[in-house]
Amino acid sequence: MQSKCRILSRLWALILVAGPGLFCVGYTIGTGSVTSMIVAGSKFGTNLLWVVALSCLFSGVLMEAYGRFALATGDTAIHAFRKHFGSFFALLVMIMVIAGQWCCLSGLVGLSSNALYESVRLIFPDWIARYGSNVHQWGLIIALFMLVSLYTIFWFGSYSRIESVLVVLVTLLGLSFVFSLFLVSPRPGQLISGLVPKIPQVPDASMLIAAMVGTTLAAPTFVVRPILVLSKGWTLKDVKTQRRDVFISAAMMFLISGSIMCCAAGAIFNRGGEPIKNVLDMVETLRPIAGNFAALLFITGLVSAGISSILPIAMIAGYLLGDYRNGSMNVRTPIFRILTAIACLIGLTIPILGANPITAQVVTQVSQVFVLPLIVGGIFVLVNRKSLMKEYRAGFFLNAGLIASFGFALVISWQALIGLKAFF
Repeated sequence: MQSKCRILSRLWALILVAGPGLFCVGYTIGTGSVTSMIVAGSKFGTNLLWVVALSCLFSGVLMEAYGRFALATGDTAIHAFRKHFGSFFALLVMIMVIAGQWCCLSGLVGLSSNALYESVRLIFPDWIARYGSNVHQWGLIIALFMLVSLYTIFWFGSYSRIESVLVVLVTLLGLSFVFSLFLVSPRPGQLISGLVPKIPQVPDASMLIAAMVGTTLAAPTFVVRPILVLSKGWTLKDVKTQRRDVFISAAMMFLISGSIMCCAAGAIFNRGGEPIKNVLDMVETLRPIAGNFAALLFITGLVSAGISSILPIAMIAGYLLGDYRNGSMNVRTPIFRILTAIACLIGLTIPILGANPITAQVVTQVSQVFVLPLIVGGIFVLVNRKSLMKEYRAGFFLNAGLIASFGFALVISWQALIGLKAFF
């Protein structure tokens, strides 16, 4: 028993001291990522695996660029944009990131509250049949309770401890999909074919691709990375450590996201199942591993993923404002708390409207891709300035990756416009 406790203690300690990459994975792999990957797998099999691969590759390139910049200059992203490009550019990036995140927040809250309702319905079906048959009403009540609870936790400053627990839960969800992937056993030919870029000729393919990129190649992941790297106490002596952290983070993103898509492809698409329309439809992707317990297991992970993303997203406006002003973050300031409260209110939009949380989550994820060209272009200029970077200035491979990332961001932004036009 003591040996087991020691192992768990060491595992917990390892998680807590992990680099910024683990935070990025926990931030990125939320309900938006889970939903987008499952919807893509259920509709198109593994044909969009190339989107995941490119998104994770370019995500690694951008994390390396922003991390290297932080180590070489000791500066953060938005503060550096303001210093070197002027207030207009910094404010534009900041506003676009906040707008995209707040749009996603409403989808996250809607999906998480709906998942919580479904979990209660599974555990207490008789009670729900008698008192809780109004899904819209109860979804709104649950969303309100969830946001008030999260804001209370945030107000009293215990976020870091709760975040650690949620990161563990999201990691367990990812591991369950990886394990399930071996049980579903997709054919190697399918995986290889899925890595060849192609866009399915159906109306909603463009928007789904943009949503997948928006939740994997996520702009906030990059603009917050400098402060995470600096708060870790890393210096120029830790360049290799930072690079290793980037590699592990990008690899984990691809492994988890790709596994979720492949599970959906094997469990639903390859078996002639219907596309995902409701929260419980997504449970089918876990039946190979959990059998009749799939529903509760999946919903627990889905809610954990949602909450682990909701709180940092709610904080993003206050964080970026502090970054813009002086390159730091103080969660105790009145303006920080006010902006977080406003974000929580915006999070109630989807529950109030009663929109389908699956559709809402996919559509709102699209909003994040339009800022990517600015995020890539800004750091490309900064990491190539010798006066700033000195001998750590970007070399051939990093520049090639950034140029490719910029082209990819432009193409995906165009696909997002096509998808939104077709949707509306």
